[in-house]
Amino acid sequence: MSLVTFQGNEVKTVGQLPSVGASAPAFTLVKADLGEVSLSDLSGKQVVLNIFPSVDTGTCATSVRKFNEHAATLDNTVVICVSADLPFAAGRFCGAEGIENVITGSTFRSSFGDDYGVAFESAPLTGLMSRCVVVIDTNGNVVYTEQVAETTEEPNYDAAVAALS
Repeated sequence: MSLVTFQGNEVKTVGQLPSVGASAPAFTLVKADLGEVSLSDLSGKQVVLNIFPSVDTGTCATSVRKFNEHAATLDNTVVICVSADLPFAAGRFCGAEGIENVITGSTFRSSFGDDYGVAFESAPLTGLMSRCVVVIDTNGNVVYTEQVAETTEEPNYDAAVAALS
């Protein structure tokens, strides 16, 4: 279990992020077009997982926009914006914002939040995910993690991108 805050109030997660150097847990997420994306589909690519509670909040939306900008400049790298939002909401947001360089991945049919240790287990956010970034190398190993201490704050984009070198 990890302890973070949401608007200054303590919130527990179900576990902890995978350790740097560990194999990234397998996952399958639902994209905006209702197709699936899995870690095995991305073999040989670097993967950035931008994990957050919901694209319908300002900070989460900002993280999608900023990672979209970064993704446009990254070689052999896929950025997946992961939330419990339904694929329709993520697709609507990306369409309205002109977001084209990231993939959205909904956890609504998966155990991703538990497998990565990021699902909140205490109210009012139970069932949503903690704001985190996980970077996975071309061999499927975790090379960087960040769990943002205060859920309403943004992740360290520069550190995540630097981990791709």
